[in-house]
Amino acid sequence: MAGGNAIRGSRVGAGPMGEAERGDAAPRLHVSYYCASGHETRPAFAADAVIPESWDCPRCGLPANTDAENPPPPPKITPYKTHLAYVKERRTDAEAAQILEEAVSSLRARRAAGEILY
Repeated sequence: MAGGNAIRGSRVGAGPMGEAERGDAAPRLHVSYYCASGHETRPAFAADAVIPESWDCPRCGLPANTDAENPPPPPKITPYKTHLAYVKERRTDAEAAQILEEAVSSLRARRAAGEILY
């Protein structure tokens, strides 16, 4: 393939001088964060930036902090609740039985009166 593209394999801003062409990089500070899974993450911050207390681990997604001996515990995941589960939290079994009995007696009274129910 003699007639290939001349700029193939290069990127915008790439040149023979590399970093020297762009100037000096700002001073950086690398901070180690540790998660409960034992992963270490070392993001770079500007030297004068405020360092956050916690950081999300890019490998497992758990929260991480700077204390290697005491990483934060994984967050407690609450399972999905159905509508019935929420109703059972608000009502006792006795209240549910009473409400059901009232509804059934109301339906029976309406049927006895000749009302058409669907």
